[in-house]
Amino acid sequence: MHPRKDTCLRRGTAVQLAYPSDGLDLDGLLILPAGRSRHDGPFPLVTLVHGGPYDRFTDRFSFAGLLSGQWLATTGYAVFLPNPRGGEGHGHAFATTVAGAVGMDEWTDIVSGIDLLIAKGVADPDRLGIGGWSHGGFMAAWAVGQTNRFKAAVMGAGVSDWGMLLATGEYGRLEAGLGGSCGWEGAGPHRHDQVSPISYASKIRTPVLILHGEDDTNVPIGQATYFHRALRTYGVEHEFVVYPREGHSILERNHQLDVLQRTRTWFDRWLVDPVSDRTQQPQRLTQTRPS
Repeated sequence: MHPRKDTCLRRGTAVQLAYPSDGLDLDGLLILPAGRSRHDGPFPLVTLVHGGPYDRFTDRFSFAGLLSGQWLATTGYAVFLPNPRGGEGHGHAFATTVAGAVGMDEWTDIVSGIDLLIAKGVADPDRLGIGGWSHGGFMAAWAVGQTNRFKAAVMGAGVSDWGMLLATGEYGRLEAGLGGSCGWEGAGPHRHDQVSPISYASKIRTPVLILHGEDDTNVPIGQATYFHRALRTYGVEHEFVVYPREGHSILERNHQLDVLQRTRTWFDRWLVDPVSDRTQQPQRLTQTRPS
């Protein structure tokens, strides 16, 4: 799984998916590895979750400077782009399902799609990764606290604690609509504690790459620092990368390139040659600040 030596990158074929989840008909996209078909599987599969959550993946070319499915497809990954509950395209009731319940039904929808791709022989169940940016970063952090089936995760500008985001994020109390409660509503536990990835940190065994802009006011960097410290406490292998001068989006070209390369290197490390038991390996707990 190495990039081509010439300057022309082959794109992976994007296939539209339709699949059921909890009685609903959902959709998404599957990007196949460049130059490969479904019949060549199973492949290592990376699931990328969109932000928002009111957004959706569509069948269009995208080679973004954040987490790019096509970038991963050029080196042999299949990439699943789900459109779970909370997003666009299925009406108001579908979008508002996640209000006060983030990480619940949308997680069920994502898992249903992954299970389908495994059953169809597209995805290798022993080589699964997950990642996302913003709300997608929240879902990646949520995922690794719910299951150990993923071999690697990337949390980009993600939420680890909805109560803290309410207190420090630029959207303030609007975040309570997703988290479900405010910390000043009496002694906890609160609803937002139940849907915050930080609450499940003791269960995490999956290696996590944490990426965050230092000047992010939408999801302040304290969210990433909190998750980093929790993973360090429990001895979870992870890397924490802080991009100076960057906000919620990564805009400087050298930082965009760093995100692309660092993400692929992270998945390569854990998914290309999976090891059945990584608990015996030395742990790397690093914090990095690209220039």
